[in-house]
Amino acid sequence: MCLRCFLAFHSQSPSNVWEQQQQQQACITAAAMQTSLLQSSRLTHQHNAFRATKQRKACVSVQAATDGAVAAKPKAVTKPPFPFVRIAGQEDMKLALMLNVVDPNIGGCLIMGDRGTGKSVAVRAVVDLLPEIEVVIGDAFNSAANDPKLMGPDALVKFRKGEKMPTMKTRTPLVELPLGATEDRICGTIDIEKALTEGVKAYEPGLLAKANRGILYVDEVNLLDDGLVDVVLDSAASGVNTVEREGISISHPAKFIMIGSGNPTEGELRPQLLDRFGMSVMVTTLQDTKQRTALVMDRMAYEKDPDALVEAARPEQEKLMAKLSDARARLPKVKMSMDLQLLISELCSRLEVDGLRGDLVINRAARALVAYEGRNDVTQKDIERVVSMCLNHRMRKDPLDPIDNGTKVRITFRRLTDPEMVKREAIALKQKEDAEKEKAKKSAPKGAWGGLPGR
Repeated sequence: MCLRCFLAFHSQSPSNVWEQQQQQQACITAAAMQTSLLQSSRLTHQHNAFRATKQRKACVSVQAATDGAVAAKPKAVTKPPFPFVRIAGQEDMKLALMLNVVDPNIGGCLIMGDRGTGKSVAVRAVVDLLPEIEVVIGDAFNSAANDPKLMGPDALVKFRKGEKMPTMKTRTPLVELPLGATEDRICGTIDIEKALTEGVKAYEPGLLAKANRGILYVDEVNLLDDGLVDVVLDSAASGVNTVEREGISISHPAKFIMIGSGNPTEGELRPQLLDRFGMSVMVTTLQDTKQRTALVMDRMAYEKDPDALVEAARPEQEKLMAKLSDARARLPKVKMSMDLQLLISELCSRLEVDGLRGDLVINRAARALVAYEGRNDVTQKDIERVVSMCLNHRMRKDPLDPIDNGTKVRITFRRLTDPEMVKREAIALKQKEDAEKEKAKKSAPKGAWGGLPGR
C-alpha cells in the first residue's frame, strides 16, 4: 500500500473504511492490467519480429531453390482413379457402364454383387472415359454456355439478357452420395433469411446440382433411406430438381447418369426403385485364375505407384475413349427394324414386365451397343446380348423358383426367336420321362404289385 493511501485510510472515520478498501482494490487492479498490457505488447512485438525473420528466411530459401534447382515434373495432387482398361473380367458390368457413357438416356446402372468385386473401382474409373465438358466459370450447376436446358438459374438469367459468360473446359464430375446425407444436402435448400430481408431467392446448391452433366454414384444404395433414393431417382428420370421451401420454388437442371451399387445380402431395394434404374448387373468373385492374378498384380502396382500404372495404361485408355467418342457421334445414325421392335414388346409382354420402361431401355441399349461396335443396324443378336441386363431387375421374384430372372429372360427370348426350340424341349422332356419310367420298372422288385391293368 502506498503512503498516500495509508495516511488517507487512517485519517478517515470508520464509516469510510469500506470505500477506502474499494479504492485500494481499484488501484491494484489498474496496476495489474497495465502490467499485463505491457507484457502482451512486448510478446506481440517479439512474435512479429520472429515472423518477419522466418518470412525472410523462407524467401531466401525459395529464391535459392528457384535459381539452383532444375524444374521437376509436377505430381498430381489427388490420387488418379484405377485405369478402367485394367479391370479384369466383369464383362457385363463394364459393358453396362460403357453403354451408359454412349447413351446417358438409358437411365443409369445398378451393380449388385459380393464384397470386393470391384464395383466402386469400376464406377470411379469410368469417369476418365467421359469427355471434358465446357462449363460457365464460377457456376455451381455446371451450366452450359449455349444450352438453356442445362443452365442454372443465374446463368439462365444472364443468357436471356444476352450477356456473354466466360467458360472453361473441365472433367465430367463424379459426385458420391454418402449414406448419412440429408434431403437438404441432396436437393439443396433456400436461405429464408436472405429471401425475406433482401427479397431474392438465395439458393444453396446440393449434390444434385453438383452432379449436373456428370455421374451421381450411390454406394450401398440398398442401405440408403427409401425417401432419399426416391428423390434422387425422380430427379434422374425428369432431369430437373425442384426445391419447395416456405412458399418459394426454385428449379434447376439435374441431368446425370445414376449409378448404384450394393451387396444383396445386406438388403434389397423396393421394386418401384429397381424399375428406375435402366440396367442391372450381378457381379461375382472372379474364378478364372489368370484374370484374378492379373487384377491382383495391377492393384498392387497401383497402390505402389498409381501414376506409373495410369501412364502405362494410357494408350489403351485413349483408344477406348476414342471408340466411345465415335460411338456417341454414330448413335443418331443407328436404325432398328419394326420386326425387332415388335420382338422386344412381345418379350416384355410374355415376361409380364410392368410398365414400358423395359421396352424403352432395351431399344436404347441395343442401339448404343451397335454404335459402340461401329455398326449402323441392330440385329437380333444385339438385342439378345443386352436384354437380360435390361429386364432381370424388373421381373417379379419367386423365392421358391430355383431359376434366376436373368436365365428366365434368356430362355424366353430364345423360345420367341427359335420356334423349333419348343419342339426340341418337348421331345427332350418326353425322352426324360420315358427314361425315368424304364428305370423305375427295372428297379422294382419281382412279384411287386404294379397296379390295376391298363394303368
